[in-house]
Amino acid sequence: MSTLAPETAPIAYKAKDFSSDQDVRWCPGCGDYSILANVQRALAKQGVPPHQIATVAGIGCSSRFPYYMATYGFHGIHGRAPAIATGLKVVRPDLQVWMATGDGDSLSIGGNHFIHLFRRNVDIKVLLFNNRIYGLTKGQYSPTSELGKKTKSSPFGTVETPFRAVSLAIGAEASFVARCIDVDAKGSADVFAAAAAHVGTAFVEILQNCNIFNDGAWEHLAAKENRSDHTLMLEHGKPMVFGAARDKGIKLVGLRPTVVKIGADGVTEADLWVHDAHDEDPTRTFLLSRMEWPEFPVPIGLFRAVTRPVYDQLVNAQVEAVQRTKKPDLQRLLDGSKTWTVA
Repeated sequence: MSTLAPETAPIAYKAKDFSSDQDVRWCPGCGDYSILANVQRALAKQGVPPHQIATVAGIGCSSRFPYYMATYGFHGIHGRAPAIATGLKVVRPDLQVWMATGDGDSLSIGGNHFIHLFRRNVDIKVLLFNNRIYGLTKGQYSPTSELGKKTKSSPFGTVETPFRAVSLAIGAEASFVARCIDVDAKGSADVFAAAAAHVGTAFVEILQNCNIFNDGAWEHLAAKENRSDHTLMLEHGKPMVFGAARDKGIKLVGLRPTVVKIGADGVTEADLWVHDAHDEDPTRTFLLSRMEWPEFPVPIGLFRAVTRPVYDQLVNAQVEAVQRTKKPDLQRLLDGSKTWTVA
């Protein structure tokens, strides 16, 4: 008489299960510590074992991330993390792939790889650590530094218009776009969990402090006394309300967002812009990405999550289909379809 083995209970992971044995070597007080801890907590909750996860990075302070994760990891070269992560996901579709990058790594030398990652919609989770400065090379302005920013490489103030990372991702047809703040553990956990569950390229901009070379870059948003009035927490299907007293909102007049006072001039929550994170048309989402302080509260949370064909799935399906119909012929491939003889 045979007996069935008892059903195996799922393993309950803890954040420390995703922490490597390497000493974390960021500057004391760096926002990267918060990001690392928040990601590890999010990974523990999703229940995927460490050996089924890979982390890939380029160059920069953020790109030390793979060293501190007890997962597969690859520290690549400057700006090329999207290419490495794409190749990995195509050949190992069973792995959950995370990519850590910075505003300099992805938006400067890696800008071309960055936009094509979104266009293709590779199933990768992208974490952009945005501290608006080059920290690893000691304080030069970056592609997200504000206009007029004085740094070691712009002593009289930069004359370059900064990138809006979220706007760039939406413009490149990213299927998932979100933003969080390094010190907001709850908001970060929610965003990382949503990114992990998304099938396709999931982009998360993390507003992060560099207390050595750009201290207080996001203090107007990160400080608890400012956050309620200076940020807008996006919630799918809900009107856009903000403020410590929840008495302000965003009204969409045509295609122009407008800050209004709830209760003034007959304005009610019913008049406010209702956020639709699943809108297939990115037009309104792009408008959200342009909202900046002090004219507007800065949107935080999930901007967009839509379903699109996934690159790595399409590539592997195409390969399998061709293999079923055509017998591999290496010599013919090497010879090519056109040959000639040199007399």
